[in-house]
Amino acid sequence: MVAQAEWQAVEKVQTYAITGKSGAELYDSIGERGPFLGGKTRAIAHTDFKLTWTRKYEPQPDGACMITVNIPKLIITYTLPKPSAQLTGATRTSWQHFIAGVEAHERVHGGFIKDMVREIEAMSVGFSVPNDPKCSTIRVELTKRLGEISKGERQRNSDFDKVEFSDGGNLQQLVLKLVQEQ
Repeated sequence: MVAQAEWQAVEKVQTYAITGKSGAELYDSIGERGPFLGGKTRAIAHTDFKLTWTRKYEPQPDGACMITVNIPKLIITYTLPKPSAQLTGATRTSWQHFIAGVEAHERVHGGFIKDMVREIEAMSVGFSVPNDPKCSTIRVELTKRLGEISKGERQRNSDFDKVEFSDGGNLQQLVLKLVQEQ
């Protein structure tokens, strides 16, 4: 018997403070204060996640080992910029459009993460390895497969960002509209 539970991702938004009274000043502040990616490059926003699993590995009568319980716990955290002071007029309108687009972009990344968890779940529910009565080989095999799924998710995110930040791409347009606001 394999147990599979319905799960929901927990999604949180955290912000970092930026300053400025115009779109260009706000964007400059993002460049100075945005989250680091890879240690040196700052981003406008970032999506991160923590994924843990409750799994039960059970030896089977035929000598195989099977995953009989496989329940994910997923926490997705979106980090977004937030002006530290009230914005007014055209800057406020421009900012609202910009941040709505940035958050929508980050939530696509969150969707990719949820898809990855569903793919892991589908692959590993009932997963078994023959001749593994001590349930040690199954962990090695599972880790190999999870690495490939994770690699695919990272590539999907990278491909999406290339399109979004390309000439005429959605995020490039959002930035241009923000910095050109008067």
